[in-house]
Amino acid sequence: MCARIRSEHRKGGGPSVSAVRVLLLRAAGTNCDLETQYAWELAGAQADRVHVRRLIEQPRLLDEYQILTIPGGFSYGDDIAAGRILARQVQRHLLDEIRRFIDSGKLVLGVCNGFQVLVQTGLLPFGKRATPRICTITYNEPPGFQDRWVYLRALAQRCVFLEPGRVYELPIAHGEGRVMFASPQDLRSVLEAGQAALVYTRPEGGCPNLHGEPYNPNGSQADIAGLCDETGRVLGLMPHPERFVAWTQHPCWTSQPPREAGDGLALFRRAVTYFAERRVSAA
Repeated sequence: MCARIRSEHRKGGGPSVSAVRVLLLRAAGTNCDLETQYAWELAGAQADRVHVRRLIEQPRLLDEYQILTIPGGFSYGDDIAAGRILARQVQRHLLDEIRRFIDSGKLVLGVCNGFQVLVQTGLLPFGKRATPRICTITYNEPPGFQDRWVYLRALAQRCVFLEPGRVYELPIAHGEGRVMFASPQDLRSVLEAGQAALVYTRPEGGCPNLHGEPYNPNGSQADIAGLCDETGRVLGLMPHPERFVAWTQHPCWTSQPPREAGDGLALFRRAVTYFAERRVSAA
């Protein structure tokens, strides 16, 4: 399917590649890096897949990029817990470098396993606070692997990647996607700060036969599907935007009116546009 979409994109000309560069951090078990690279390229960025060991050896590589992405998959087989081994590598060798990266005004995106890594490292939800980790992403409730399409509403007002109030339809594929907080007070602090970037919501149109109840597929507290940090420049989400960048990726694409693109592409385009606008304002 990815090859087919790439071919269609080339026939149509596609967007020209901008000066925005994206580093996709991969490790053993990462399996969504090629799709994510394609999504960034379709949005107009230049994306490079870089193994975590190479970045550990050369952490200053980050200086050459504007966006860091940790794609989905099962890094290190999700041994011990989902994303934990990759998170420990980041904590031990790269955390200070990534914090400098964020402080310089750059963006970070974590998808599924990448979201789990961002939470495990403490970069989400309150990356700048010197406090113990207040949330985790754990086994679905009810238990089991969820592979389906869901609807999401963007709540965050300042998240660079999202259009406030928009409803997105995206696929999920995870067994550990339940966002849980250490205390009700911690959950309330995230909600009050507007950092519950995406929440699961009920279907609005689309392909109803794909959506059984409950609309929250994993039991996440407050229906949270994604979190952003205080700056709005770091986003982690369980659904996979890179798997819905073309309309033909939707399971009901033959029975519904055609769309220009899949909902997921909007996240990548907004990030690329963010840097384009910054260059114009600085000129």
